[in-house]
Formats: sequence, structure tokens, C-alpha cells
Amino acid sequence: MYVLKQFSRIQDTALTLDSFDQIQTFPECGGIGIFVGTVRNHHEGKAVQALKYTAYAPVAEKMIRQIEQETQAKYTVSYVRVIHRVGALDIGEKAIISIAYAAHRREAFQACEEAVERVKHEVPVWKEEFYMDGSSQYVEGCCIRKDGVEEEHADHPVNAEHDKHQHCQHAKENDPLIYQWPL
Repeated sequence: MYVLKQFSRIQDTALTLDSFDQIQTFPECGGIGIFVGTVRNHHEGKAVQALKYTAYAPVAEKMIRQIEQETQAKYTVSYVRVIHRVGALDIGEKAIISIAYAAHRREAFQACEEAVERVKHEVPVWKEEFYMDGSSQYVEGCCIRKDGVEEEHADHPVNAEHDKHQHCQHAKENDPLIYQWPL
């Protein structure tokens, strides 16, 4: 019996695919979903020089592992793993990697996407961007959910406002019913 690799989901060194178990360990799987998120050189019209991720690692580790388990069960896939980088990152460096192995590609893609979305929305990882003009700011991520999402989630209700990013923090800034963490 193969013992799965043990590794931290929050890492302060360069991320590689070597952390993950190989597809050969899962002969029932014919599909691999992989997402690699890298640092880009712009955000909302500003030139980005670098960024820094920070996290409360004990909670982030636990939450990512829980997301992996829940996603694996939801899509009935054999393997879901996510790692997120913390520390200073330059343009082009990998910030997050998610992998899902499934019998078919659809489930692998769906599980991989959901794992990334949930990590980005639920796990206590904060991003500070440093701009070419010398300024910096903490920024919040926003989901990339598609128009016409058919299933309803507690934190992403399906309605006409969904398409206008009403579920994202930047659209809730003036809503007194939404708690906002102070920056």
C-alpha cells in the first residue's frame, strides 16, 4: 500500500509539482486538473513590482486540509491537494498550486477549481502588493465564478446580482450587514 506524501499546505519556499503524489499512484484516475497561480505585474491599473503573502499557518493548514477533504468527497475524486506560498514573491513566481486526480477530466477540473476558490475565499492568507511607484496596499481576492452558476452556495447565492460581483468584498463595502475586517 502506498503512503501519501506528507507536506505543509503553507510553504515559504518556491512551490513545485514535486510536492504532490504522482498520478501513477491512482490507477483509477484518467484525469488531472492542475491550477498554478503566479504573481502578475499589474493590478487594477497599477504596475506591481512584487507582493508578500502572510498567513496564520496553524489555522490555514487545518482549513486547507478540510477543504481538500470536502472537495474530494463532493466530486468523488481520488486526490485533491493545494499548497499556498507565503513570504515575498517576485513577478512570475508561483503563489498557489492545486491538483486533483479523478476518473474523468470534468471532475478533476471541477475539484481543482473549487479547491482554489475556497482557499482564496476562506483561508486566512493575506496579500500585500508593492507597486512600482513605491506604494503598497493589502488587497482582497475576488472569485472568478462563471455567469449562470447553477448550484447555490451559502456564501455565493445564485441571483442576478451574482454577475455583478455582489458576493465580493469590493461590492460590499457599504453594506452594513456584512462584517469587514479592518485593514
